[in-house]
Amino acid sequence: MNKLKIFVGIALLCGAGSVYAQKKTTLSTEVYGYQQDMVYYDCLQSPAITAEFHNNPGEEFTYSFKPRFSPLVILVNGRTEVLMSEGDSVHVVVRKEGKQIQLVFSGSESAVAANRLRQELRQMHRQLNFKSQLLSCAALDIKPQKRINDARTLLGKVKELAAKYKDIANPQLVAYIEAEQEAMSYLSFVEYPKMYAEVRHQTIEEQEIGDYWKLMDGVKLRDDAASLMCPDYVSFLMRYCFYDQEKKAVAVGGAYTMPGTLETMFETLKQYYQGHQRDAVLYTLLCNFIRNGKQIDRVLPLMKEYKDQYNQNKAYVEVLDSLLQ
Repeated sequence: MNKLKIFVGIALLCGAGSVYAQKKTTLSTEVYGYQQDMVYYDCLQSPAITAEFHNNPGEEFTYSFKPRFSPLVILVNGRTEVLMSEGDSVHVVVRKEGKQIQLVFSGSESAVAANRLRQELRQMHRQLNFKSQLLSCAALDIKPQKRINDARTLLGKVKELAAKYKDIANPQLVAYIEAEQEAMSYLSFVEYPKMYAEVRHQTIEEQEIGDYWKLMDGVKLRDDAASLMCPDYVSFLMRYCFYDQEKKAVAVGGAYTMPGTLETMFETLKQYYQGHQRDAVLYTLLCNFIRNGKQIDRVLPLMKEYKDQYNQNKAYVEVLDSLLQ
C-alpha cells in the first residue's frame, strides 16, 4: 500500500484546555467512493490544523501533528468526523456508497471506542429522524412536543452508551460527546418552541410541551475543559444565558430583549458567566465576529478588556491575535 505522509512538527492551536500538549497525534485514512480529486482534513476547533492529499483510492493519507489541546474533531472531506485526543493514532477506512458513508476505525483503543460510541448515538439520531438543524424541523412541521421528547430520549441514550464504554473510551472524549448531545437537546428545549411559534404561528402555550420556563430545571451546566472544546456546547451556553435572563424577567412580570450587537452581547455574557465558561463564551463571540470580516475595529476594545480581565486560556489570545493578522 502506498502511503502519503505529512508530518507537522510545530505546536498548533486547537482552542481549549489548560495545559500545553506535546505528544504527536496521527490521523490516517483510506478513502473510497469519492469522485473529487482531493481528500481534505480540517479541524473543527482550529483552522490551523489542515491537510490535503491527491485522491488515489487504496492509498493511505497520513497526517501527524502536535495539538496544543484536546479533544478535537477532524473533518474528512467536510462530512466524516473523527474525534481524537492528544497522543492518539487513529486509522479510518471511509467508504462512500451513494449518500451513505461507512466507517471502520482502528488504532488507539480509547479513541476508537469513543468514535464507536459516537457512531451508535448518530444511528439513534437517524432512527428518530433527529435533525441537526432546528429550522429544518420547523420547515418539516416536526412538532415541538416530539422534538423535545426525542431530545430527552437521546440524553438517556448518551448516558447509557457512556456507561457501556466507560472502561475503554477516553473519559475526555466521552465528556465531549455528552456535551455535544446536551447542546443539541437543550437547544431543542430553549430555542425550538420559540422558532416553531414564529414559523408555524402556534403559540408556545398551544404546543403541548408543558411549562416552557421549566424545561431546563435541574440542568447543571458543564465547565470542564473537554466539554468547552465542543463548539456546539459553547454556542448553547451563549443561548442559555439569554433564555435564563428572559425567564427571570418574565417571573417578575417584565419583558426581555435579547442583546443584538457585539457590544451588548459581550457585556451580557461577561456578567452572567464566570471562570472557564466566561473565557470560552467571550472567546467564541470575539472569534465569530472577527471571522465575519466586517467592522473589525469594533472588536479591538473588547479584546483588550477580555485579555486584561477575563482570559484564562492563553492560547485563546494567540488564536485571536492570529485571526487579526
